[in-house]
Amino acid sequence: MKTYFLGLTLVAFVSVVAIRGLHARTTTPPVYVVVEIDEIIDANGFEALRQMAAATAVEVQFEDGRYFASTENVTALDGSAPKFFAFIAFDNMTKAKAFNDSMKDTTALRTKVTKSRSFIVEGTSQSS
Repeated sequence: MKTYFLGLTLVAFVSVVAIRGLHARTTTPPVYVVVEIDEIIDANGFEALRQMAAATAVEVQFEDGRYFASTENVTALDGSAPKFFAFIAFDNMTKAKAFNDSMKDTTALRTKVTKSRSFIVEGTSQSS
């Protein structure tokens, strides 16, 4: 009975190691969408942009994205901090770009009522 249990344990261990190895080779690094707002030009327009936050959150979820940060509480270490910062993770570039494409109206409003920028950052693979 002990030999049977030891054999099953060894098979399970080898299977876990093999699966983790395959997963590590096929996992693509995450991709991040970053939005920084440096200045609010139109306060009423910015309030309208805030009202769109719930719809934006739905779009993030639709593309399997995850908010890592979405805040006005930003502390500068050097230079000046943005007034607003958002950091959203996606599994791959395709999903990040699909999210960006779905946000054309929001982006148009944001660029009209603020001095801001958005960009995509490719992450690095995590080592196990």
